[in-house]
Amino acid sequence: MSVQDSSNQQLVGLLYRDHRDWLFGWLRKSLNCTQRAEDLSQDTFVRLLGRPDLHSPREPRALLTTIARGLLIDQFRRSALERAYLEELALAPEALQPSPEEQALALEQLSEIDRLLGHLSSKARAAFLYNRLDGLGHAEIAERLGVSPSRVRQYLAQGLRQCYIALYGAPQ
Repeated sequence: MSVQDSSNQQLVGLLYRDHRDWLFGWLRKSLNCTQRAEDLSQDTFVRLLGRPDLHSPREPRALLTTIARGLLIDQFRRSALERAYLEELALAPEALQPSPEEQALALEQLSEIDRLLGHLSSKARAAFLYNRLDGLGHAEIAERLGVSPSRVRQYLAQGLRQCYIALYGAPQ
């Protein structure tokens, strides 16, 4: 273990000791669910442990609530994505329904694609979704977004790259 890792662990330990009960109470009140609040508070500190260059924050509670809110948004997005997937799946004939294992894998891949598309600008993400989900062409997307068709092609290439990364990992 490096000195930096040890320092990060000590700092997270101090933050946990000093602010864990407060964060749990804040989440419990916000979520109105003890179990989700517990899970989210733990996930917040796990996220801190994963930071390679953690420094002692001036406002530790602000840092913790920012991380917890981000995790909560991720959960909401994942739930919405899962609902949309299952609604579309329900429209397919029973013979074409994937197994529960295949459904779980597809949801994981969709979540990863969603996460990576979240790294795109809002226009790039919109262009990609207009093209792939709505079937719109370059000219129509360009008109909707107020950009040139060549810019739309760039946006689509960015989206495809993120999907490639989600499915196969970053290119070497």
